[in-house]
This record gives sequence, C-alpha cells and structure tokens, in this order.
Amino acid sequence: MASNANPSLPDSLDQARITVLPATAFYISDFITEDEEASILDKIASAPKPRWKQLTHRRLQTWPSDLVNNKLIDAPLPAWLEEPIVSRLKTLRLTQDSDLVNVFHDSPHQRPNHVLINEYPPGVGIMPHKDGAAYHPVVCTVSLGASLCLNIHKTKEDGALEAEPTWRILQEPRSLLITTADLYTHFLHGIADVTEDVELSENTIANWTLLRSSTDFQDGRNVRQIRTSLTYRDVMSVSRLGNKLGTFFKR
Repeated sequence: MASNANPSLPDSLDQARITVLPATAFYISDFITEDEEASILDKIASAPKPRWKQLTHRRLQTWPSDLVNNKLIDAPLPAWLEEPIVSRLKTLRLTQDSDLVNVFHDSPHQRPNHVLINEYPPGVGIMPHKDGAAYHPVVCTVSLGASLCLNIHKTKEDGALEAEPTWRILQEPRSLLITTADLYTHFLHGIADVTEDVELSENTIANWTLLRSSTDFQDGRNVRQIRTSLTYRDVMSVSRLGNKLGTFFKR
C-alpha cells in the first residue's frame, strides 16, 4: 500500500555520501514517497504525445524544452517536476554545520532548470557517456518504478573506454543519486543492456550500505522491470526568449 508519510531525509549529505567513490557522490534511498512516485509516473504517462521522443529501444521527455546550441529557452518547469523534488533538493545541507543548503549553491541559477525523463524497459540501457559542457557539474537523478545498476567507467591513457565498469551504483525506486565534480567531468556513466543485474553484493556495489534494503538483493540478482529516471541539472546558458513562451512550456 502506498504511504502518505514524508520520507526520512538525512540531516546532511555527509550522511548520504558514497565513500568508495572519488570526489563527491551521494545516495538517498527514500527521497520521495510511494504516493509521490505514483503521482509523478501518472503525470509522465499523461503528457501530450509530442512530448515523447522515441529512440530505437527507449523513449524520453525533455522539460521545459530541448537545448539549442547548448542553450535552454528560459521557461519554468511544470509544477509536478518542481514539487516535491526541487524544494527537497534545496533543503539538503552539504554538512550538518554548513549554511549551504543547496547542492546547486554555486551553479549559475542556484537550482536545476532542466529535467530529462528517460524510460528504460528491461534489456535496454545507454552507452557509457559524459553529460557534456552545457550543464553545471551537478546531476541529481531520481529513480522511479524499478531498480537498476548505473555503471561508472574510466578511460585508458589513449582515451579508449575501459570495457568493465570501475564501480556500480544500484539505484532503487524513489531514490536520489547526486554526482558532482570529478565523477561528472572525468568518468563516463552508462547502463548495461541486460534483463538482469547480477553479482550484486557489498563488494561490487558502491552504495550497498546506503540501500533501503540490501536484503532485497541478497541472492545477488535484480530482475529488471521498467525504470524511469528524472535527471535534474542546471543548464548554464539560458536564452531569455523563453519569457514569451513560458505559458506554452507549462503545458
């Protein structure tokens, strides 16, 4: 049964730090409630058909719009992508003694202004990649519907991709993953095209001790189901032309 209770967030991101990863990465297993998850999934499903961009094996939505020459048209995010996620992101203190309560505190707009929604059916992933220079190097990803592994890859000295991931992060439904700094700029991330994540354990999963319930994966397996991700970022360059189009992008 879905719960209406508010999630129990950590006092600071220090408590959610994935300590085995380089630089700064955080994982909160219960960032939104089951009711909030269901409501957001319903909004995604009911979005106008032109909002979906159909790729070969998966589909995605971009809010408030696609980037044009690495610029975002200035327009607000719809209310259902603002609340409760953005307001919660803005309350997360970096440390318990810090006055900095926003992981975007040093980004151009001090908040996310762009959301990419990706739907991953079982057996479908995405090639290892970097997010690029259009975004401030903070990525907040909320997972909906199901769990899967995010693979973090290094590159060799010649620039070629290391075939095997250096780390794996298990993302549960309703969780928040924040990646920043070197993990954003120096490493690639991807999702394997598999129907089942295997060899899951404390020795192979970077955020194992932060999982909601590691016992769910005690047999070392996660059978993939449809997983939807919300990727929140701050696009650094914004075109003010969007002021005239804000009403359109709220739809």
